[in-house]
Amino acid sequence: MFSHDSSVPSGVPSAIPGFVSQRVPVADGVALHTAVGGSGSPVVLLHGFPQTHLMWRHVAADLAADHTVICPDLRGYGASDKPAENPDGTAYAKRTMAADIVALARALGHERFALAGHDRGALVAFRAGLDHPKTITHLGILDIVPTLDMWNVLHGVSAAVGYHLFLMAQPPGLPEAMIAGSADAFFGSFLDAWADDPTAMPAQVRAEYLRASAAAVPSIVADYRASAGIDVRHDQADLDAGTRFAMPVTVVQQDWGAQLGYDATGVWRAWAPDLDHRLTRAGHFMAEEDPASIAAALRDLLER
Repeated sequence: MFSHDSSVPSGVPSAIPGFVSQRVPVADGVALHTAVGGSGSPVVLLHGFPQTHLMWRHVAADLAADHTVICPDLRGYGASDKPAENPDGTAYAKRTMAADIVALARALGHERFALAGHDRGALVAFRAGLDHPKTITHLGILDIVPTLDMWNVLHGVSAAVGYHLFLMAQPPGLPEAMIAGSADAFFGSFLDAWADDPTAMPAQVRAEYLRASAAAVPSIVADYRASAGIDVRHDQADLDAGTRFAMPVTVVQQDWGAQLGYDATGVWRAWAPDLDHRLTRAGHFMAEEDPASIAAALRDLLER
């Protein structure tokens, strides 16, 4: 039914031992490049920015010992399809990207599954948990603040840490041109600044992140632009309606509360009544810098 995805250059590590690459159609004109391995109850892992599914290579191999682990490139990223942005923002709304993931799991035979995401993937997982409470059994979130709260806590000079959020929120044209004009420097700056342990990201993997991101500038910007528009409206509607996560939630993040001056556990508790909130000493790329702790946190979540 599915074919091996040959669009990933040979010699680049898909480096999840025993996993098989597939292209899985999930929506009209959109297929996701996906690595699948292991057996047992299903767990879907969603990558962050500026990465691909390769960021999960260590955690996925660990979990695959007793789970079916599914690691896609999000729409607009990596080797997945990159539809054009549309005027209303729905092409890269997290609601649309979450529906991709539900369709992916169903195409692979899973009506219910656990879901974990990092960074941009965590925002997709957040939306999936709210929109599909009977489908998502457990929810893992790595190193984000919910979209509404993110915009609220970024203020004054502390907002400089998220300058890229404001850049990519601008109308189409200028952000894409600026980033494409110096793509390696732009994306590489985040890989360097956000890593506490640069050795955790081998040169070959780093090069693949840069290659993939440079080839996806319009769709990456569209993803970020949606988080300053349609995603805010969707989240606000859920907040106003009192919609909360029905499943167990584990959040692992750096101590953003101390850095930006807010109550991180309180922010998450407002969305997730059944919450395990953990802080890490690893950098932003924690699944690569401290995969044993991340795998352990996800295993603890799956036992709840």
